Amino acid sequence: MIPYGKQTISEADIATVVATLKSPYLTQGNKVPEFEQALTQYCGAKYAVAVNSATSALHIACLALGLGTGDVLWTTPTTFVASANCALYCGASVDFVDIDPKTFNISIQHLAEKLAQAKIAGCLPKIVVPVHLCGEPCDMAAIKQLADEYGFKIIEDASHAIGASYRGGKVGNCEFSDITVFSFHPVKIITTAEGGLASTNNADLANKMARLRSHGITRESSEMVGEPDGSWYYQQIDLGYNYRMTEMQAALGLSQLSRLDEFVARRHVLAAQYDDLLADLPVGLPFRQPENVSALHLYPVLVAPEKRRQVFDYLRQNGIGVNVHYIPVHTQPYYREQFGFAHGDFPNAEHYYAQAISLPLYFDLSDDEQKQVVETLKRALQVA
Repeated sequence: MIPYGKQTISEADIATVVATLKSPYLTQGNKVPEFEQALTQYCGAKYAVAVNSATSALHIACLALGLGTGDVLWTTPTTFVASANCALYCGASVDFVDIDPKTFNISIQHLAEKLAQAKIAGCLPKIVVPVHLCGEPCDMAAIKQLADEYGFKIIEDASHAIGASYRGGKVGNCEFSDITVFSFHPVKIITTAEGGLASTNNADLANKMARLRSHGITRESSEMVGEPDGSWYYQQIDLGYNYRMTEMQAALGLSQLSRLDEFVARRHVLAAQYDDLLADLPVGLPFRQPENVSALHLYPVLVAPEKRRQVFDYLRQNGIGVNVHYIPVHTQPYYREQFGFAHGDFPNAEHYYAQAISLPLYFDLSDDEQKQVVETLKRALQVA
């Protein structure tokens, strides 16, 4: 089976993890700060907080921005459920903004229209979470302009987009956002096995997130109530969580990060080859903004809705591990039952979902394997 995505692990990756296993620290050592520093240098942000998953990063990002009961978070329905669930963890509610049918990212037009209506109704969002779907950057400058006008905070969900660039700057530099969140799940561009990270240019947000990932505890006397009892002393000043990244994960991340640009470059070669190989087939190809650089986490093609399931099943049955990204969040039973969302609420997202199939795309995918994918897709389209 050729999977839609998988990690690339080198002997250097293995060696650095083994060396960390033999070190005195398996948690709360030097590797996590080193990984955080390396990410800030790569992305151009001032601060980074590494955690055990991107879901955890989204949660503490929302908490650091003060999201709570009575507040609303908006995101796109075309994403993994974590982009919305993070609001619910904070006691807030969720609403969605439909996607742009060309980019599959949050629609700036729909966002502007919905904000204008929400201002009149007195129910503006506290946070908006644009998702860089498939690694293609959202129009962050336009979103920031709306944030300045309507007063909401921005968390970039860049789970797909490490290594991407927007207007010449790396995604994660937070030029147009308060916080950016990355994922290091094994199918992502680089991996720490499981893991995530939040970057920001705000020292207070960074400190808050660092406390929240470790039980809300501080060892900084300047943050304590009263004088510390001694050098051993700590205080819990927030209700935090155990969201820490291990030293082994950070060591793997550091090793992987050294090849990030190589990983992204290979994905661009493969995507360009897909563009050529699929040009004459009756499928829609993913759009990429020429002025930006996509991280190309996914390569989704669009198939006629009445054929999608048959094509998908044929590919799977013939050794091509395709997938679908994503089932619109508002159509999930939990969101329909708890919040009253219904099919038809966000038609662009639903239309995209009805057609999308993610083809295999990862660093180790060979040219011959890619040709096998395309030939199998051709046969699938013929029999569907």
